[in-house]
Amino acid sequence: MTPDERWLAALWPSVRAPLPAPPARVLEIGCGPLGGFVPMLRADGYEATGIDPEAPEEGTGFRRIGFEDYQPARPAGAIIACTSLHHVADLGRVVDLAAAALMPDGDLVVVEWARERFNEATAQWCFARLPGPGEERGWLNDRYEQWQASGQSWDAYFRSWADGEGLHPGEDILRALQARFETRELSYGAYFFSDLIGTSEADELAAIETGQIQANRIQYHGRRRPARR
Repeated sequence: MTPDERWLAALWPSVRAPLPAPPARVLEIGCGPLGGFVPMLRADGYEATGIDPEAPEEGTGFRRIGFEDYQPARPAGAIIACTSLHHVADLGRVVDLAAAALMPDGDLVVVEWARERFNEATAQWCFARLPGPGEERGWLNDRYEQWQASGQSWDAYFRSWADGEGLHPGEDILRALQARFETRELSYGAYFFSDLIGTSEADELAAIETGQIQANRIQYHGRRRPARR
Protein backbone atom coordinates (compact mmCIF):
# COMPACT_ATOMS: atom_id res chain seq x y z
CA MET A 1 0.00 0.00 0.00
CA THR A 2 1.40 3.40 -0.99
CA PRO A 3 1.46 6.36 1.42
CA ASP A 4 -1.47 7.94 -0.42
CA GLU A 5 -3.47 4.72 -0.22
CA ARG A 6 -2.72 4.43 3.51
CA TRP A 7 -3.88 8.02 3.99
CA LEU A 8 -7.16 7.54 2.13
CA ALA A 9 -7.93 4.27 3.91
CA ALA A 10 -7.26 5.79 7.34
CA LEU A 11 -9.39 8.88 6.70
CA TRP A 12 -12.32 7.22 4.95
CA PRO A 13 -14.41 6.42 8.08
CA SER A 14 -14.24 10.00 9.40
CA VAL A 15 -14.88 11.50 5.95
CA ARG A 16 -17.81 9.15 5.30
CA ALA A 17 -19.53 9.65 8.67
CA PRO A 18 -21.00 13.18 8.17
CA LEU A 19 -22.16 12.62 4.58
CA PRO A 20 -25.85 12.37 3.70
CA ALA A 21 -27.13 8.92 2.87
CA PRO A 22 -26.53 7.50 -0.62
CA PRO A 23 -27.38 7.99 -3.42
CA ALA A 24 -26.63 11.65 -2.67
CA ARG A 25 -24.52 13.57 -5.17
CA VAL A 26 -21.00 14.19 -3.80
CA LEU A 27 -18.21 16.27 -5.36
CA GLU A 28 -14.56 15.93 -4.36
CA ILE A 29 -12.32 18.95 -4.87
CA GLY A 30 -8.76 17.93 -5.75
CA CYS A 31 -9.18 14.16 -5.87
CA GLY A 32 -5.68 13.65 -7.31
CA PRO A 33 -4.43 10.94 -9.66
CA LEU A 34 -5.70 8.11 -7.43
CA GLY A 35 -9.23 9.51 -7.52
CA GLY A 36 -9.37 10.33 -3.82
CA PHE A 37 -12.48 9.00 -2.10
CA VAL A 38 -14.51 8.73 -5.31
CA PRO A 39 -14.04 4.95 -5.76
CA MET A 40 -15.15 4.33 -2.15
CA LEU A 41 -18.07 6.72 -2.51
CA ARG A 42 -19.27 5.06 -5.68
CA ALA A 43 -18.91 1.61 -4.10
CA ASP A 44 -21.17 2.85 -1.29
CA GLY A 45 -23.84 3.95 -3.76
CA TYR A 46 -23.09 7.67 -4.03
CA GLU A 47 -23.22 9.63 -7.24
CA ALA A 48 -19.66 10.89 -6.87
CA THR A 49 -17.49 13.06 -9.11
CA GLY A 50 -13.83 13.90 -8.55
CA ILE A 51 -12.59 17.24 -9.90
CA ASP A 52 -8.88 17.75 -10.46
CA PRO A 53 -6.65 18.59 -13.44
CA GLU A 54 -4.70 15.41 -12.54
CA ALA A 55 -7.75 13.20 -11.94
CA PRO A 56 -8.05 9.74 -13.54
CA GLU A 57 -9.62 9.58 -16.99
CA GLU A 58 -12.89 11.39 -17.51
CA GLY A 59 -16.01 9.32 -18.04
CA THR A 60 -15.45 7.24 -14.92
CA GLY A 61 -16.68 9.71 -12.33
CA PHE A 62 -13.92 12.27 -12.83
CA ARG A 63 -13.41 15.65 -14.48
CA ARG A 64 -9.91 16.76 -15.43
CA ILE A 65 -10.44 20.42 -14.65
CA GLY A 66 -9.79 22.88 -11.84
CA PHE A 67 -12.70 23.40 -9.47
CA GLU A 68 -12.68 27.11 -10.36
CA ASP A 69 -13.62 26.14 -13.94
CA TYR A 70 -16.11 23.39 -13.09
CA GLN A 71 -19.77 24.04 -13.93
CA PRO A 72 -21.96 21.64 -11.93
CA ALA A 73 -25.08 20.42 -13.71
CA ARG A 74 -27.03 20.56 -10.45
CA PRO A 75 -26.35 21.18 -6.76
CA ALA A 76 -24.54 18.55 -4.70
CA GLY A 77 -25.60 17.12 -1.37
CA ALA A 78 -22.02 17.21 -0.12
CA ILE A 79 -18.53 18.31 -1.08
CA ILE A 80 -15.24 16.81 0.12
CA ALA A 81 -11.93 18.69 0.03
CA CYS A 82 -8.99 16.67 1.34
CA THR A 83 -5.66 18.53 1.57
CA SER A 84 -6.55 20.52 -1.53
CA LEU A 85 -7.57 23.94 -0.20
CA HIS A 86 -4.12 24.91 1.07
CA HIS A 87 -2.87 24.72 -2.53
CA VAL A 88 -5.48 26.87 -4.31
CA ALA A 89 -4.57 30.33 -5.59
CA ASP A 90 -7.70 32.16 -4.42
CA LEU A 91 -8.97 30.50 -1.25
CA GLY A 92 -12.00 32.74 -0.78
CA ARG A 93 -13.19 32.21 -4.34
CA VAL A 94 -12.91 28.42 -4.13
CA VAL A 95 -14.82 28.31 -0.83
CA ASP A 96 -17.49 30.60 -2.32
CA LEU A 97 -17.79 28.27 -5.33
CA ALA A 98 -18.08 25.27 -3.02
CA ALA A 99 -20.93 26.91 -1.12
CA ALA A 100 -22.67 27.81 -4.39
CA ALA A 101 -22.34 24.23 -5.66
CA LEU A 102 -24.15 22.80 -2.62
CA MET A 103 -27.83 22.31 -1.94
CA PRO A 104 -29.20 24.72 0.71
CA ASP A 105 -28.57 22.16 3.49
CA GLY A 106 -25.50 20.64 1.85
CA ASP A 107 -22.48 19.40 3.80
CA LEU A 108 -18.83 20.31 3.37
CA VAL A 109 -16.19 17.89 4.71
CA VAL A 110 -12.64 19.23 4.79
CA VAL A 111 -9.37 17.59 5.81
CA GLU A 112 -6.52 20.10 5.89
CA TRP A 113 -3.04 20.88 7.08
CA ALA A 114 -2.43 23.38 9.87
CA ARG A 115 1.03 24.19 8.55
CA GLU A 116 1.58 26.81 11.23
CA ARG A 117 1.76 23.89 13.72
CA PHE A 118 4.66 22.19 11.91
CA ASN A 119 7.24 23.33 14.46
CA GLU A 120 10.78 21.99 14.80
CA ALA A 121 9.89 19.36 17.41
CA THR A 122 7.21 17.97 15.11
CA ALA A 123 9.54 18.07 12.11
CA GLN A 124 12.33 16.26 13.98
CA TRP A 125 9.90 13.58 15.13
CA CYS A 126 8.88 13.03 11.50
CA PHE A 127 12.45 13.12 10.17
CA ALA A 128 13.47 10.36 12.59
CA ARG A 129 10.92 8.12 10.84
CA LEU A 130 11.57 8.91 7.19
CA PRO A 131 11.70 6.20 4.53
CA GLY A 132 15.27 5.08 3.90
CA PRO A 133 17.14 4.01 0.76
CA GLY A 134 15.14 1.59 -1.36
CA GLU A 135 11.85 2.69 0.22
CA GLU A 136 9.27 5.02 -1.29
CA ARG A 137 10.31 8.60 -0.65
CA GLY A 138 7.78 11.30 0.11
CA TRP A 139 7.55 15.05 0.46
CA LEU A 140 9.00 14.92 3.99
CA ASN A 141 12.28 13.51 2.64
CA ASP A 142 12.53 16.56 0.39
CA ARG A 143 11.81 18.94 3.26
CA TYR A 144 14.51 17.35 5.41
CA GLU A 145 17.17 17.41 2.69
CA GLN A 146 16.40 20.97 1.63
CA TRP A 147 16.43 22.17 5.24
CA GLN A 148 19.81 20.55 5.88
CA ALA A 149 21.22 22.10 2.70
CA SER A 150 19.82 25.56 3.53
CA GLY A 151 21.84 26.10 6.69
CA GLN A 152 18.86 27.96 8.15
CA SER A 153 16.90 27.38 11.31
CA TRP A 154 13.87 25.15 10.80
CA ASP A 155 11.41 28.03 11.28
CA ALA A 156 13.18 30.26 8.75
CA TYR A 157 13.53 27.48 6.17
CA PHE A 158 9.98 26.21 6.51
CA ARG A 159 8.40 29.66 6.41
CA SER A 160 10.37 30.50 3.29
CA TRP A 161 9.43 27.22 1.60
CA ALA A 162 5.71 27.39 2.48
CA ASP A 163 5.39 31.04 1.47
CA GLY A 164 7.24 30.35 -1.77
CA GLU A 165 4.81 27.54 -2.56
CA GLY A 166 1.85 29.81 -1.80
CA LEU A 167 0.46 27.43 0.83
CA HIS A 168 -2.39 28.80 2.94
CA PRO A 169 -2.06 28.39 6.72
CA GLY A 170 -4.71 26.25 8.38
CA GLU A 171 -5.98 29.19 10.42
CA ASP A 172 -6.71 31.12 7.20
CA ILE A 173 -8.55 28.12 5.76
CA LEU A 174 -10.68 27.83 8.89
CA ARG A 175 -11.55 31.52 8.82
CA ALA A 176 -12.69 31.20 5.20
CA LEU A 177 -14.80 28.14 6.00
CA GLN A 178 -16.39 29.52 9.15
CA ALA A 179 -17.35 32.74 7.38
CA ARG A 180 -19.45 30.77 4.89
CA PHE A 181 -20.56 27.59 6.67
CA GLU A 182 -22.11 26.60 9.97
CA THR A 183 -19.46 24.57 11.79
CA ARG A 184 -20.70 21.13 12.84
CA GLU A 185 -17.35 19.56 13.73
CA LEU A 186 -13.81 20.85 14.18
CA SER A 187 -10.97 18.71 15.50
CA TYR A 188 -7.23 18.25 15.14
CA GLY A 189 -5.38 14.98 14.65
CA ALA A 190 -2.58 13.00 13.01
CA TYR A 191 -1.30 14.20 9.64
CA PHE A 192 2.09 12.67 8.84
CA PHE A 193 1.83 8.95 9.66
CA SER A 194 1.13 7.67 6.16
CA ASP A 195 4.48 9.06 4.90
CA LEU A 196 6.51 7.61 7.77
CA ILE A 197 8.05 4.18 8.21
CA GLY A 198 6.78 1.95 11.00
CA THR A 199 4.37 4.63 12.19
CA SER A 200 0.63 4.24 12.53
CA GLU A 201 -2.03 6.87 13.06
CA ALA A 202 -2.24 5.67 16.67
CA ASP A 203 1.51 6.21 17.11
CA GLU A 204 1.24 9.80 15.93
CA LEU A 205 -1.81 10.45 18.09
CA ALA A 206 0.08 9.11 21.12
CA ALA A 207 2.93 11.54 20.42
CA ILE A 208 0.40 14.37 20.16
CA GLU A 209 -1.29 13.40 23.42
CA THR A 210 2.02 13.30 25.32
CA GLY A 211 3.03 16.72 23.98
CA GLN A 212 5.96 15.52 21.86
CA ILE A 213 4.51 16.99 18.65
CA GLN A 214 1.72 19.25 17.43
CA ALA A 215 -1.50 17.99 15.84
CA ASN A 216 -1.31 19.14 12.22
CA ARG A 217 -4.49 17.67 10.74
CA ILE A 218 -7.65 19.75 10.65
CA GLN A 219 -10.91 17.81 10.39
CA TYR A 220 -13.85 20.07 9.57
CA HIS A 221 -17.52 19.47 8.84
CA GLY A 222 -19.70 22.42 7.94
CA ARG A 223 -23.17 22.98 6.57
CA ARG A 224 -24.10 25.63 4.06
CA ARG A 225 -25.64 28.65 5.73
CA PRO A 226 -29.25 29.36 4.78
CA ALA A 227 -29.67 32.10 2.19
CA ARG A 228 -30.44 35.52 3.70
CA ARG A 229 -33.77 37.05 2.76
